[in-house]
Amino acid sequence: MFLYLSKLLPLFFYPLGLACISLVVALITLWKRPRTAAIAIALSLFLLLFCSNAWISHLLVRSLEWQNTATTQIPNAEAIVVLGGATKSAFWPRPGADLNEQGDRVIYGAQLYRQQKAPIIILSGGRIDWRGSGTSESADMANILTSLGIPATAIVQEPESLNTYQNAVNVKKILQSRNIKRVLLVTSAMHMPRSLKIFQRQGIDAIPAPTDFLVSEGEMQELGNSPKSAILNLLPDTSNLNNFTSALKEYVGLFIYGLRGWL
Repeated sequence: MFLYLSKLLPLFFYPLGLACISLVVALITLWKRPRTAAIAIALSLFLLLFCSNAWISHLLVRSLEWQNTATTQIPNAEAIVVLGGATKSAFWPRPGADLNEQGDRVIYGAQLYRQQKAPIIILSGGRIDWRGSGTSESADMANILTSLGIPATAIVQEPESLNTYQNAVNVKKILQSRNIKRVLLVTSAMHMPRSLKIFQRQGIDAIPAPTDFLVSEGEMQELGNSPKSAILNLLPDTSNLNNFTSALKEYVGLFIYGLRGWL
């Protein structure tokens, strides 16, 4: 139930959900309380404009993504841990499991293995039944890695976890069974601050290896490198709204996980 509510309830407080609620309030109060309706409409408009412009979106995303950027070469470890959330199930018309926006996690895990940063890759991720079915995310990632030439003997699957906390708890059991002390933790840069805290809370010596950066130094510079660019980046854009919401989800996750003592 916690998992379901943790996915459902925050939707009403993210920009799009809150704007929709405000518009519903405006629709209900439009005739009898036009002032309330006008305030609700103004709030909806402000939320959508504020949260979907590149300036605000990039700054919020950067505040998470740039926390664990590598200042030196990534060291060697005993295992590479790749967190789920990077695949789409192999249902028709897909010829097989697809990588989604977070799919860089899988590719980066393969690159680190080929660089001989660690001898095994631990893939952690189950499949939430009410958000699609099919094989576990760990199995999907394993199939993609073997298709890229990573030997199956170098892959360890953890197919039960349904959130980041369970990722850490279940991976810890694998590490203890194999007497592994130090791992490279691979996940999206935006997800890394929360993931790293959770793994460290479990006593795991995890070295951050973030990937899937949505905001780079070049993109930050492009925001205001000319008056035209500065104005265009103030205009609403759905990708900016999505990135803002994703970053906000991470901050909400940090807050909730902190309350539960998982960080």
